[in-house]
Amino acid sequence: MGEAAMFRDKTGIACIFNPGAREPEVAEGLTRHFGQAAADCARTFHQSLPGYKPTPLVSLKNLAVKLQVDRIWVKDESRRFSLKAFKVLGASYALADLLSRTFQLENRDLAFDLFKAPEVQRDLRNLTVVTATDGNHGRALAWAAEQVGCQAVVYMPRGSSPARVENIQSHGARTTVIEGDYDDAVHLAAAQSAEQGWILVQDSSWRGYRDIPLKIMQGYLTMMHEVLEQLGKERPTHVFLQCGVGSFAAAVQAYLFERFGRGRPVCAVVEPIQAACLFDSVSSGKTGPCKARGDLHTIMAGLACGEPSILAWNILRSLSDAFFACPDATAIRGIRALARPVGDDPSLISGESGAVTLGLLMALRETCSCRETADRLKLDQNARILLVSTEGDTDPDIYRKILLEENRDSG
Repeated sequence: MGEAAMFRDKTGIACIFNPGAREPEVAEGLTRHFGQAAADCARTFHQSLPGYKPTPLVSLKNLAVKLQVDRIWVKDESRRFSLKAFKVLGASYALADLLSRTFQLENRDLAFDLFKAPEVQRDLRNLTVVTATDGNHGRALAWAAEQVGCQAVVYMPRGSSPARVENIQSHGARTTVIEGDYDDAVHLAAAQSAEQGWILVQDSSWRGYRDIPLKIMQGYLTMMHEVLEQLGKERPTHVFLQCGVGSFAAAVQAYLFERFGRGRPVCAVVEPIQAACLFDSVSSGKTGPCKARGDLHTIMAGLACGEPSILAWNILRSLSDAFFACPDATAIRGIRALARPVGDDPSLISGESGAVTLGLLMALRETCSCRETADRLKLDQNARILLVSTEGDTDPDIYRKILLEENRDSG
Protein backbone atom coordinates (compact mmCIF):
# COMPACT_ATOMS: atom_id res chain seq x y z
CA MET A 1 0.00 0.00 0.00
CA GLY A 2 0.98 3.63 -0.01
CA GLU A 3 1.43 6.09 -2.81
CA ALA A 4 4.36 8.43 -2.22
CA ALA A 5 3.71 12.14 -2.45
CA MET A 6 6.67 13.62 -0.67
CA PHE A 7 7.58 17.21 -0.11
CA ARG A 8 10.64 18.27 1.83
CA ASP A 9 11.18 21.95 1.43
CA LYS A 10 12.02 24.30 4.27
CA THR A 11 9.19 22.76 6.32
CA GLY A 12 10.88 19.34 6.29
CA ILE A 13 7.47 17.63 6.26
CA ALA A 14 6.90 14.39 4.33
CA CYS A 15 3.62 12.72 3.35
CA ILE A 16 2.43 9.38 1.99
CA PHE A 17 -1.14 8.89 0.79
CA ASN A 18 -3.07 5.65 1.11
CA PRO A 19 -5.38 5.41 -1.92
CA GLY A 20 -6.98 2.21 -0.59
CA ALA A 21 -8.34 3.73 2.62
CA ARG A 22 -11.81 4.29 1.13
CA GLU A 23 -12.23 0.90 -0.50
CA PRO A 24 -15.24 -1.19 0.64
CA GLU A 25 -14.65 -3.41 3.68
CA VAL A 26 -11.13 -2.06 4.02
CA ALA A 27 -11.01 -2.72 7.77
CA GLU A 28 -11.68 -6.48 7.34
CA GLY A 29 -13.24 -6.83 10.80
CA LEU A 30 -10.36 -5.06 12.55
CA THR A 31 -12.63 -2.43 14.10
CA ARG A 32 -15.24 -4.65 15.72
CA HIS A 33 -13.92 -3.99 19.24
CA PHE A 34 -14.28 -0.20 18.87
CA GLY A 35 -17.97 0.38 18.27
CA GLN A 36 -20.44 2.46 20.25
CA ALA A 37 -20.98 -0.25 22.87
CA ALA A 38 -17.26 -0.27 23.69
CA ALA A 39 -17.21 3.54 23.91
CA ASP A 40 -20.26 3.51 26.20
CA CYS A 41 -18.63 0.99 28.54
CA ALA A 42 -15.40 2.96 28.74
CA ARG A 43 -17.11 6.24 29.46
CA THR A 44 -19.40 4.71 32.08
CA PHE A 45 -16.31 3.48 33.90
CA HIS A 46 -14.51 6.82 33.66
CA GLN A 47 -17.57 8.59 35.01
CA SER A 48 -17.14 6.50 38.18
CA LEU A 49 -13.66 7.93 38.80
CA PRO A 50 -13.36 10.78 41.33
CA GLY A 51 -13.08 14.12 39.57
CA TYR A 52 -14.20 12.95 36.12
CA LYS A 53 -15.58 15.56 33.75
CA PRO A 54 -15.35 15.92 29.98
CA THR A 55 -12.38 17.93 28.75
CA PRO A 56 -13.14 21.09 26.74
CA LEU A 57 -13.66 21.11 22.99
CA VAL A 58 -12.45 24.52 21.91
CA SER A 59 -13.36 26.27 18.66
CA LEU A 60 -10.60 28.42 17.12
CA LYS A 61 -12.82 30.61 14.99
CA ASN A 62 -10.33 33.34 14.16
CA LEU A 63 -7.57 30.91 13.27
CA ALA A 64 -10.03 29.14 10.96
CA VAL A 65 -10.66 32.44 9.17
CA LYS A 66 -6.92 33.09 8.91
CA LEU A 67 -6.25 29.63 7.45
CA GLN A 68 -9.34 29.88 5.22
CA VAL A 69 -11.08 26.76 6.50
CA ASP A 70 -14.60 26.41 7.90
CA ARG A 71 -13.89 25.17 11.44
CA ILE A 72 -11.00 24.21 13.70
CA TRP A 73 -11.80 22.35 16.91
CA VAL A 74 -9.21 21.37 19.51
CA LYS A 75 -9.95 18.79 22.20
CA ASP A 76 -7.93 20.06 25.19
CA GLU A 77 -6.61 17.01 27.05
CA SER A 78 -4.43 19.14 29.34
CA ARG A 79 -7.56 19.26 31.54
CA ARG A 80 -7.86 15.47 31.96
CA PHE A 81 -8.12 14.94 35.72
CA SER A 82 -4.95 16.54 37.18
CA LEU A 83 -2.57 14.76 34.83
CA LYS A 84 -2.34 17.09 31.83
CA ALA A 85 -2.71 14.25 29.31
CA PHE A 86 -5.24 11.83 27.82
CA LYS A 87 -3.28 8.66 28.63
CA VAL A 88 -5.09 8.09 31.93
CA LEU A 89 -8.22 7.11 29.99
CA GLY A 90 -6.47 4.00 28.66
CA ALA A 91 -4.36 3.12 31.70
CA SER A 92 -7.20 3.37 34.21
CA TYR A 93 -9.66 1.38 32.08
CA ALA A 94 -7.17 -1.40 31.34
CA LEU A 95 -6.10 -1.62 34.98
CA ALA A 96 -9.70 -1.77 36.18
CA ASP A 97 -10.53 -4.52 33.68
CA LEU A 98 -7.42 -6.44 34.67
CA LEU A 99 -8.23 -6.20 38.39
CA SER A 100 -11.85 -7.17 37.86
CA ARG A 101 -10.70 -10.39 36.23
CA THR A 102 -7.96 -10.97 38.81
CA PHE A 103 -10.44 -10.69 41.68
CA GLN A 104 -13.28 -12.38 39.78
CA LEU A 105 -15.51 -9.32 39.70
CA GLU A 106 -16.42 -9.62 36.00
CA ASN A 107 -20.11 -10.21 36.65
CA ARG A 108 -20.50 -6.69 38.00
CA ASP A 109 -20.46 -3.36 36.17
CA LEU A 110 -16.91 -2.05 35.92
CA ALA A 111 -16.62 0.87 38.36
CA PHE A 112 -14.01 2.45 40.59
CA ASP A 113 -15.81 1.50 43.81
CA LEU A 114 -15.32 -2.22 43.11
CA PHE A 115 -11.74 -1.95 44.27
CA LYS A 116 -12.45 -0.21 47.56
CA ALA A 117 -13.88 -3.29 49.28
CA PRO A 118 -11.65 -4.23 52.28
CA GLU A 119 -11.04 -7.79 51.05
CA VAL A 120 -9.92 -6.49 47.65
CA GLN A 121 -7.73 -3.78 49.19
CA ARG A 122 -5.81 -6.36 51.23
CA ASP A 123 -4.80 -8.23 48.09
CA LEU A 124 -4.15 -5.10 46.03
CA ARG A 125 -1.34 -4.06 48.36
CA ASN A 126 0.63 -7.11 47.21
CA LEU A 127 0.03 -6.58 43.49
CA THR A 128 2.54 -4.73 41.29
CA VAL A 129 1.99 -3.38 37.78
CA VAL A 130 4.88 -2.42 35.53
CA THR A 131 5.23 -0.40 32.33
CA ALA A 132 7.60 1.58 30.13
CA THR A 133 6.97 5.19 29.23
CA ASP A 134 8.29 8.45 27.86
CA GLY A 135 6.17 10.16 30.49
CA ASN A 136 2.42 10.39 30.10
CA HIS A 137 1.44 6.70 30.07
CA GLY A 138 3.68 5.98 33.06
CA ARG A 139 2.21 8.83 35.04
CA ALA A 140 -1.29 7.68 34.10
CA LEU A 141 -0.65 4.13 35.28
CA ALA A 142 1.03 5.36 38.47
CA TRP A 143 -2.00 7.54 39.19
CA ALA A 144 -4.43 4.70 38.50
CA ALA A 145 -2.42 2.33 40.72
CA GLU A 146 -2.40 4.96 43.46
CA GLN A 147 -6.18 5.32 43.22
CA VAL A 148 -6.87 1.60 43.67
CA GLY A 149 -4.02 0.87 46.09
CA CYS A 150 -1.57 -1.35 44.19
CA GLN A 151 2.15 -0.84 43.48
CA ALA A 152 3.63 0.49 40.22
CA VAL A 153 7.09 0.22 38.64
CA VAL A 154 7.94 2.40 35.64
CA TYR A 155 10.93 2.20 33.29
CA MET A 156 11.90 5.26 31.24
CA PRO A 157 14.37 5.82 28.39
CA ARG A 158 17.61 7.75 28.69
CA GLY A 159 17.18 11.49 28.45
CA SER A 160 13.78 11.41 30.15
CA SER A 161 12.81 14.79 31.52
CA PRO A 162 13.38 15.14 35.29
CA ALA A 163 9.97 16.82 35.51
CA ARG A 164 8.29 13.79 33.97
CA VAL A 165 10.20 11.42 36.27
CA GLU A 166 9.11 13.45 39.30
CA ASN A 167 5.50 13.52 38.10
CA ILE A 168 5.45 9.73 38.05
CA GLN A 169 7.15 9.42 41.42
CA SER A 170 4.63 11.83 42.95
CA HIS A 171 2.04 9.05 42.66
CA GLY A 172 4.16 6.57 44.59
CA ALA A 173 5.63 4.63 41.67
CA ARG A 174 9.20 3.37 41.54
CA THR A 175 11.00 4.71 38.48
CA THR A 176 14.18 3.67 36.70
CA VAL A 177 15.71 5.65 33.83
CA ILE A 178 17.66 3.18 31.68
CA GLU A 179 20.52 3.69 29.24
CA GLY A 180 18.47 2.55 26.26
CA ASP A 181 15.67 4.12 24.22
CA TYR A 182 11.90 3.75 24.60
CA ASP A 183 11.77 0.37 22.86
CA ASP A 184 14.53 -0.93 25.15
CA ALA A 185 12.47 0.23 28.14
CA VAL A 186 9.44 -1.69 26.83
CA HIS A 187 11.49 -4.87 26.42
CA LEU A 188 12.92 -4.47 29.94
CA ALA A 189 9.47 -3.93 31.47
CA ALA A 190 8.20 -7.08 29.76
CA ALA A 191 11.20 -9.09 30.96
CA GLN A 192 10.88 -7.83 34.54
CA SER A 193 7.18 -8.62 34.50
CA ALA A 194 7.94 -12.26 33.75
CA GLU A 195 10.86 -12.46 36.17
CA GLN A 196 9.27 -10.67 39.14
CA GLY A 197 5.69 -11.85 38.78
CA TRP A 198 4.49 -8.30 38.05
CA ILE A 199 1.67 -7.48 35.64
CA LEU A 200 2.69 -5.65 32.47
CA VAL A 201 0.32 -2.81 31.52
CA GLN A 202 1.80 -1.55 28.26
CA ASP A 203 0.13 0.68 25.67
CA SER A 204 1.61 -1.27 22.77
CA SER A 205 0.94 -4.78 21.49
CA TRP A 206 2.99 -7.55 19.93
CA ARG A 207 2.61 -11.24 19.20
CA GLY A 208 1.23 -12.87 22.34
CA TYR A 209 0.45 -9.57 24.10
CA ARG A 210 -2.89 -8.16 23.04
CA ASP A 211 -5.63 -8.12 25.69
CA ILE A 212 -4.35 -5.27 27.90
CA PRO A 213 -3.33 -3.01 24.97
CA LEU A 214 -6.80 -3.56 23.49
CA LYS A 215 -8.42 -2.38 26.73
CA ILE A 216 -6.12 0.65 26.78
CA MET A 217 -7.24 1.53 23.26
CA GLN A 218 -10.88 1.08 24.22
CA GLY A 219 -10.32 3.42 27.16
CA TYR A 220 -9.34 6.17 24.72
CA LEU A 221 -12.82 5.97 23.18
CA THR A 222 -14.20 8.02 26.07
CA MET A 223 -12.56 11.05 24.51
CA MET A 224 -14.27 10.56 21.15
CA HIS A 225 -17.55 9.79 22.90
CA GLU A 226 -17.24 13.24 24.51
CA VAL A 227 -16.24 14.90 21.23
CA LEU A 228 -19.29 13.71 19.31
CA GLU A 229 -21.54 14.72 22.19
CA GLN A 230 -19.92 18.17 22.31
CA LEU A 231 -20.20 18.66 18.55
CA GLY A 232 -23.92 17.91 18.56
CA LYS A 233 -25.11 17.87 14.96
CA GLU A 234 -21.80 19.13 13.56
CA ARG A 235 -19.23 16.70 12.18
CA PRO A 236 -15.55 17.13 11.27
CA THR A 237 -14.48 16.48 7.71
CA HIS A 238 -10.84 15.95 8.76
CA VAL A 239 -9.13 14.52 11.84
CA PHE A 240 -5.37 14.81 12.41
CA LEU A 241 -4.01 12.28 14.92
CA GLN A 242 -0.54 12.20 16.43
CA CYS A 243 1.17 8.80 16.74
CA GLY A 244 3.69 7.15 18.99
CA VAL A 245 3.11 3.40 18.78
CA GLY A 246 -0.26 4.26 17.19
CA SER A 247 -2.75 3.01 19.81
CA PHE A 248 -4.54 6.34 20.22
CA ALA A 249 -4.81 7.08 16.49
CA ALA A 250 -5.96 3.55 15.71
CA ALA A 251 -8.64 3.58 18.41
CA VAL A 252 -10.03 6.88 17.14
CA GLN A 253 -10.04 5.78 13.50
CA ALA A 254 -11.62 2.42 14.33
CA TYR A 255 -14.38 4.17 16.28
CA LEU A 256 -15.04 6.64 13.46
CA PHE A 257 -15.17 3.75 10.98
CA GLU A 258 -17.66 1.90 13.18
CA ARG A 259 -19.81 5.02 13.51
CA PHE A 260 -19.65 6.43 9.97
CA GLY A 261 -18.13 3.81 7.67
CA ARG A 262 -16.92 5.22 4.35
CA GLY A 263 -18.54 8.54 5.31
CA ARG A 264 -16.04 9.03 8.15
CA PRO A 265 -13.73 12.06 8.22
CA VAL A 266 -10.46 12.12 6.32
CA CYS A 267 -7.90 10.85 8.84
CA ALA A 268 -4.18 11.66 8.83
CA VAL A 269 -1.50 10.12 11.05
CA VAL A 270 1.17 12.56 12.29
CA GLU A 271 4.61 11.53 13.65
CA PRO A 272 8.03 13.06 14.39
CA ILE A 273 10.32 12.54 11.42
CA GLN A 274 12.99 11.00 13.70
CA ALA A 275 10.49 8.52 15.20
CA ALA A 276 8.12 7.85 12.32
CA CYS A 277 7.55 4.12 12.81
CA LEU A 278 4.17 4.11 11.00
CA PHE A 279 5.37 6.35 8.15
CA ASP A 280 8.54 4.32 7.71
CA SER A 281 6.61 1.05 7.82
CA VAL A 282 4.24 2.23 5.09
CA SER A 283 7.05 3.65 2.93
CA SER A 284 8.99 0.37 3.18
CA GLY A 285 6.36 -1.36 1.06
CA LYS A 286 6.39 -4.41 3.34
CA THR A 287 3.23 -6.00 4.68
CA GLY A 288 4.35 -5.88 8.31
CA PRO A 289 5.54 -3.02 10.50
CA CYS A 290 9.16 -1.91 10.59
CA LYS A 291 11.31 -0.17 13.16
CA ALA A 292 11.62 3.58 12.65
CA ARG A 293 14.64 4.62 10.61
CA GLY A 294 15.34 7.69 12.77
CA ASP A 295 17.27 7.85 16.02
CA LEU A 296 14.11 8.68 18.08
CA HIS A 297 15.70 12.00 19.09
CA THR A 298 12.83 14.50 19.11
CA ILE A 299 11.32 17.05 21.46
CA MET A 300 8.03 15.16 20.99
CA ALA A 301 8.94 12.75 23.79
CA GLY A 302 5.49 11.17 23.94
CA LEU A 303 5.79 10.18 20.26
CA ALA A 304 9.41 8.96 20.35
CA CYS A 305 8.62 5.31 19.67
CA GLY A 306 10.50 3.06 17.28
CA GLU A 307 8.16 0.07 16.94
CA PRO A 308 4.45 0.25 16.07
CA SER A 309 1.85 -1.61 18.09
CA ILE A 310 0.64 -4.58 16.04
CA LEU A 311 -3.01 -3.85 16.91
CA ALA A 312 -2.57 -0.25 15.81
CA TRP A 313 -0.60 -1.08 12.67
CA ASN A 314 -3.27 -3.35 11.27
CA ILE A 315 -5.93 -0.66 11.69
CA LEU A 316 -3.90 2.34 10.62
CA ARG A 317 -2.44 0.85 7.45
CA SER A 318 -6.00 0.03 6.36
CA LEU A 319 -7.92 3.17 7.37
CA SER A 320 -5.52 6.12 7.32
CA ASP A 321 -5.86 8.45 4.34
CA ALA A 322 -2.38 9.90 4.81
CA PHE A 323 0.77 9.51 6.91
CA PHE A 324 2.85 12.56 7.81
CA ALA A 325 6.35 12.81 9.27
CA CYS A 326 7.18 16.21 10.74
CA PRO A 327 10.29 17.89 12.17
CA ASP A 328 10.36 19.36 15.65
CA ALA A 329 9.80 22.82 14.21
CA THR A 330 6.26 21.77 13.28
CA ALA A 331 5.44 21.02 16.92
CA ILE A 332 7.09 24.23 18.10
CA ARG A 333 4.99 26.23 15.66
CA GLY A 334 1.85 24.57 16.98
CA ILE A 335 2.75 25.24 20.62
CA ARG A 336 3.26 28.92 19.93
CA ALA A 337 0.11 29.26 17.84
CA LEU A 338 -2.02 27.76 20.61
CA ALA A 339 -0.38 29.86 23.31
CA ARG A 340 -0.62 33.09 21.28
CA PRO A 341 -4.04 32.80 19.62
CA VAL A 342 -5.54 34.88 16.83
CA GLY A 343 -7.91 37.61 18.04
CA ASP A 344 -10.14 36.47 20.87
CA ASP A 345 -9.62 32.74 20.32
CA PRO A 346 -8.86 31.08 23.66
CA SER A 347 -5.23 30.47 24.61
CA LEU A 348 -4.33 26.80 25.09
CA ILE A 349 -1.34 25.25 26.84
CA SER A 350 -0.18 22.36 24.67
CA GLY A 351 2.99 20.31 24.95
CA GLU A 352 5.35 19.15 22.25
CA SER A 353 3.35 16.05 21.32
CA GLY A 354 0.02 17.81 21.71
CA ALA A 355 0.59 20.66 19.28
CA VAL A 356 2.25 19.01 16.27
CA THR A 357 -1.06 18.50 14.45
CA LEU A 358 -1.86 22.21 14.51
CA GLY A 359 1.64 23.01 13.29
CA LEU A 360 1.06 20.63 10.40
CA LEU A 361 -2.34 22.11 9.57
CA MET A 362 -0.80 25.59 9.44
CA ALA A 363 1.97 24.39 7.15
CA LEU A 364 -0.52 22.71 4.81
CA ARG A 365 -2.64 25.84 4.53
CA GLU A 366 0.09 28.48 4.47
CA THR A 367 3.07 26.93 2.65
CA CYS A 368 3.04 27.05 -1.12
CA SER A 369 4.94 23.78 -1.54
CA CYS A 370 2.27 22.00 0.53
CA ARG A 371 -0.61 23.18 -1.62
CA GLU A 372 -0.83 20.02 -3.76
CA THR A 373 -0.93 17.85 -0.64
CA ALA A 374 -3.62 20.03 0.95
CA ASP A 375 -5.65 19.82 -2.26
CA ARG A 376 -5.43 16.02 -2.32
CA LEU A 377 -6.74 15.98 1.24
CA LYS A 378 -9.56 18.38 0.21
CA LEU A 379 -8.33 20.70 2.92
CA ASP A 380 -10.16 23.74 1.60
CA GLN A 381 -12.57 26.47 2.73
CA ASN A 382 -15.21 23.84 3.54
CA ALA A 383 -12.93 21.79 5.79
CA ARG A 384 -13.95 21.28 9.42
CA ILE A 385 -10.88 20.00 11.24
CA LEU A 386 -10.69 18.20 14.57
CA LEU A 387 -7.37 18.22 16.41
CA VAL A 388 -6.51 16.73 19.80
CA SER A 389 -4.06 18.47 22.09
CA THR A 390 -3.07 15.22 23.78
CA GLU A 391 -1.01 16.86 26.52
CA GLY A 392 -0.39 20.13 28.30
CA ASP A 393 2.96 21.38 29.59
CA THR A 394 4.02 18.03 31.04
CA ASP A 395 7.57 19.42 31.00
CA PRO A 396 7.07 23.06 32.07
CA ASP A 397 10.74 23.96 31.52
CA ILE A 398 10.70 22.92 27.86
CA TYR A 399 7.36 24.66 27.35
CA ARG A 400 8.62 27.93 28.84
CA LYS A 401 11.82 27.73 26.81
CA ILE A 402 9.89 27.37 23.55
CA LEU A 403 7.80 30.43 24.31
CA LEU A 404 10.76 32.47 25.56
CA GLU A 405 12.72 31.72 22.40
CA GLU A 406 9.76 32.95 20.37
CA ASN A 407 9.73 36.20 22.34
CA ARG A 408 13.48 36.65 21.90
CA ASP A 409 13.33 35.95 18.17
CA SER A 410 10.45 38.38 17.65
CA GLY A 411 12.19 41.00 19.72
